[in-house]
Amino acid sequence: MQAKTKVVVAGGGTAGWLTAYSLVTRLGKLLDITLVESDQIGSVGVGEATIPTMRTFHRLVGIDEQEFMAATHATFKLGIQFNNWGQQDESYFHSFGEIGQRSWMAEFHEFWLEAKAQGFGGSLDDYCLELKAAKANKFATMAGNKPLNFAYHLNATAYAAYLRTKSEIAGVKRIEGRIEKIQNDQTGNIASITLDNGSTVSGDIFIDCTGFRGLLIDENLQVQYEDWSHWLAADSAIAVQTEAVEAPRPYTQAIAHSAGWQWRIPLQNRVGNGIVYSSQFLSDDEARSTLMGNIKGSTISEPRQLRFTTGRRKKAWHKNCIAIGLSSGFLEPLESTSIHLITTALVRLMKLFPFGGNTHLLSEQFNRETQLELETVRDFIILHYHLTQRNDSPFWQHYRTMAIPDSLAHRMAMFHENAYAWPDDVALFRVDSWVQVMMGQGLLPKQHHGGSRMLTPENLQQQMMALSKTINHSVTQLPAHADFIHTYCPALDR
Repeated sequence: MQAKTKVVVAGGGTAGWLTAYSLVTRLGKLLDITLVESDQIGSVGVGEATIPTMRTFHRLVGIDEQEFMAATHATFKLGIQFNNWGQQDESYFHSFGEIGQRSWMAEFHEFWLEAKAQGFGGSLDDYCLELKAAKANKFATMAGNKPLNFAYHLNATAYAAYLRTKSEIAGVKRIEGRIEKIQNDQTGNIASITLDNGSTVSGDIFIDCTGFRGLLIDENLQVQYEDWSHWLAADSAIAVQTEAVEAPRPYTQAIAHSAGWQWRIPLQNRVGNGIVYSSQFLSDDEARSTLMGNIKGSTISEPRQLRFTTGRRKKAWHKNCIAIGLSSGFLEPLESTSIHLITTALVRLMKLFPFGGNTHLLSEQFNRETQLELETVRDFIILHYHLTQRNDSPFWQHYRTMAIPDSLAHRMAMFHENAYAWPDDVALFRVDSWVQVMMGQGLLPKQHHGGSRMLTPENLQQQMMALSKTINHSVTQLPAHADFIHTYCPALDR
């Protein structure tokens, strides 16, 4: 029988334990998996909002939704409310649901644009079940026979602990210790790591989950980092937890300030808060004052400072080392993609896993797909900043007037001239996602597809009224978000 491939996961937290658990559940018969972490090193653990792709990944690795949510104090998320992004005192919603009913030729927003030109149609928001449910603070996994598209808010530290327990039961070995030295062989591959207690851990494949430091991929293998701060200026964040003073809303709030933005993420037992900002435009003291002046409820943790550089590792897979999570790159949490990028990297790794022989082509493909994905998410995040009419501060003036990637400029121009929108190249952000952000921040099309005029105004109005009425009726039938949580997944230790 062929010997098992020895995999060493360096680092714990969400990235490390999600890596270990995924590999042991899907490839466990072929792998010998060891995770090395130190209790002395805390994880970043502030990213507590997710996107719907997490549900698909959980099904892949056999995670029970109710069990996971109870263990992580999780609530449901139907989208993100953006306040003050297009202009001050304006708000819009990026929901996870489908808007209206599309045809093969034209998207629903183009029919809506035709309706508005005819003098009816109301708000585009009227045609999305998830959006209307979120605003009403209602939730259920199903509305009648229609499933809702949703994600989660979760306690990241509890999530890592939950995954650790499941991983160790499934056969992952955990070794406590701080990495002191890394030994490479004559080919440049990593052969082993030495811990502060003097023990040595050898392996065939090393997965770097050591966070921003990139202990294996950066400090040892010296893979360069591509800095994107000329497009995404934020380099700092402060996070703090507060007591819950209201029932949890089924959505994340992203509230723009004069030099950054604030998140508000409701869990079952508390609220996660934080501010993301650029030290070029705002001091740490000013950022802390802004954050603490805009929270609800008493604080239950000390504010925690984070520093980062937005960008990506030029190779996420180099030699026999694969970087997963923050060690491979970082995109700020505006669209809650951090855990998603971990899970897609893991799916990619499992499909391309190196079981011996020449792995050069496998690593090339992994790196190519990783780069495309990160650049796609980058463009979507830049869109939020660049597409603003705010000129009340140097921060917003910088974003409003800066040069943007050609790929994003083309997409914005196509929408502005012709209302044409399309999914991104990695099928992450759907047509409706691009439309909601572009229109929510004031980019309105000059014209739209003529196919929307194939219906008579009377017929178009009847169909849109019927759709809106159906959605409103469905929302009235849904329970309150907090009530559904109480019966479906109450926290184990709330």
